[in-house]
Amino acid sequence: MTHICSKPILIGPSILNADLSQLAVVCDNLLNSGADYLHLDIMDGHFVPNITIGHPVVASLKKHLPCKAFLDLHMMVSDPEKWVENMKAAGASQYTFHFESSKDVMHCIQKIREADMKVGLGIKPKTPVTEVLPYVDLVDMVLIMTVEPGFGGQKFMADMLPKVICCLFDSLLSVQFIVGLIVNN
Repeated sequence: MTHICSKPILIGPSILNADLSQLAVVCDNLLNSGADYLHLDIMDGHFVPNITIGHPVVASLKKHLPCKAFLDLHMMVSDPEKWVENMKAAGASQYTFHFESSKDVMHCIQKIREADMKVGLGIKPKTPVTEVLPYVDLVDMVLIMTVEPGFGGQKFMADMLPKVICCLFDSLLSVQFIVGLIVNN
């Protein structure tokens, strides 16, 4: 059996449904349990209907985590360019924005690079993967949404897997996809 990808598989749990009053404890437990990084969903109520945390919470959380903790910020926001400096100052390691939310994708990529963060570029389920292909050499990671952005607990959209496979053929590109896990007791 041949594999299309020899890249390591990293686990980055989302804290979207975590108890915010215990956020530092939850994140510390995730990292101590083997998580490679933490995925923080940032929502502004415009690009997606929900609102989550902003840079003050990210900065507060970062103070309570090990220095080496890698924070991947999934920016589900309108005008992602305007959030870059504050999120860098708050402790973000990777800034993942949506292709659909940026008026100028190249400018946003450059701004994130200038802030010395890794760059992720995401697409919604209805966006063709061909939209991000011109940028794959300029970003560190492509995020393929396998659920509609903005809500946790959704059913996995298996018809998005061909997009993931398409991006995996680029040997230098990391591919992230969101999989919702529902635990039944």
